[in-house]
Amino acid sequence: MSLSPAAQKSLAQWYAMIAKDDLSNLASIVAEKAIFRSPMAYPPYPTRDVVCLVLQTAASVFEDFVYHREFVAGPNDVVLEFSARVGSKQLKGVDIIRFDEAGRIAEFEVMVRPANALIALGQAMGARIGPVVNEVKKMKA
Repeated sequence: MSLSPAAQKSLAQWYAMIAKDDLSNLASIVAEKAIFRSPMAYPPYPTRDVVCLVLQTAASVFEDFVYHREFVAGPNDVVLEFSARVGSKQLKGVDIIRFDEAGRIAEFEVMVRPANALIALGQAMGARIGPVVNEVKKMKA
């Protein structure tokens, strides 16, 4: 099974952005009505702007971030295994990405372990963007 050509193109751009540590052009590969599913909170975070904010912030929080494996689950679905560090906490995780038919990221879900690293990640993210994300979620409710 392989990704659709449009999804492959966006995934290649995502990898390039991560490699360069520059997500400034992230909005170009994220769908307007995209959602982000957090490992810490429910419900999902809606809209391209919020998805980009969360992903850009996470990229700045993670240290020693590395992708290890890629699992294609369908023509528009991929799972990326990664490791990183938040402060002194080592973590492993997966990014579960669903692309729309145009190849844009429609859904981005993250799962992280162990629990102590997830807590450290949640605290770091909350300190940086918690109030902004919570306000957006209230407006969408």
